[in-house]
Amino acid sequence: MKIPFNKPHLTGKELDYIKEAVEVNGHISGNGLFTQKCQSFFAKRYGFKKCLLTTSCTDALEMCAILLNIQLGDEVIMPSYNFVSVANAFVLRGAKIVFADSYPDNPNINPSNIEVLITNKTKAIVVVHYAGVACDMDAIQDIANRHNLFVVEDAAHAIDSFYKGKPLGSIGHLATFSFHESKNIISGEGGMLVVNDDRFIERAEIIWEKGTNRAAFFRGEVDKYSWVDIGSSFLPPEITAAFMWAQLENLEDIQNQRKQHWDTYYKALKKMGDEGQFCIPTIPEYSTNNAHIFCLVLPSSKERSKLIKKLKESGIHAVFHYLALHKSPFYASKHDGRQLPNCDKFVDCLVRLPLYYKLRENELNYIIYEIENTQ
Repeated sequence: MKIPFNKPHLTGKELDYIKEAVEVNGHISGNGLFTQKCQSFFAKRYGFKKCLLTTSCTDALEMCAILLNIQLGDEVIMPSYNFVSVANAFVLRGAKIVFADSYPDNPNINPSNIEVLITNKTKAIVVVHYAGVACDMDAIQDIANRHNLFVVEDAAHAIDSFYKGKPLGSIGHLATFSFHESKNIISGEGGMLVVNDDRFIERAEIIWEKGTNRAAFFRGEVDKYSWVDIGSSFLPPEITAAFMWAQLENLEDIQNQRKQHWDTYYKALKKMGDEGQFCIPTIPEYSTNNAHIFCLVLPSSKERSKLIKKLKESGIHAVFHYLALHKSPFYASKHDGRQLPNCDKFVDCLVRLPLYYKLRENELNYIIYEIENTQ
């Protein structure tokens, strides 16, 4: 039996909608009917003020850095257990990244580590809702408000997940989502910028359209469009949006299936976790679970490697995740030397199990059996 880590799920309508975009709508560049349908879906379902599809979550993050007017020497606080795109977006604008540690039982940024890192150069806090599990947004917002800082939510993992009833991506000044093929809802590559602060809405649209007021021109708000700000070609083609619309129409079905798989893992493996053979990261009471990732944290890197090797030999592709950004070849010399032990633990010990829509019950049971018989 061969079980991949991920298998992209197609709902059956993707090619129909792509054909509609090409042959019926006659619009395959950006910001057409399917782009608008996707953006409206998120605005209506989750109450986001302004949604702009992007070619990737990386692009959405780069738009955040531009919107916040990040300059050379500004400082941005974010977790070190993190994907490189999050840091890169701000480094490209000249920022110094100040890395914070995770919780001991959860890879999210620990708010108790943030305040001591704030200086008069700090401009923003970027939080990452790892595995779709919410950060403690009340604590983070309180810190940001007291120090007059911006908050960016990296919600790349977090579609349809909530913090105390509030949709993730709706709380910070800005937020970003990913629709990479490894995510719950996919478009191949693809992302989205969410703007929750009115101050940034008009400029976000200009940056999205290469620094022009082209979108306003097509709405008839200006008689011609011109170059009015910096920007880039951040908007995706209609083909990407058409593919994504087929996914969004099936959001509830996709989520329900993934949650069933997650629950099967949890119920079967909880006893081993309680016995200390590994840890299952905590989901706080204030957060929902969108079943983006099911992961285990082994006692050591040696035990993690042993499990991955055993599963590979059994035809199961399990993988680790992020490397510590504060120890990366590019940034280690720029880091201030603080130890981030919880981040290091997740780097060394976390393993992700296969989780995708079409994972069959017999495959799940096989994975569980192999884990139970690894010790």
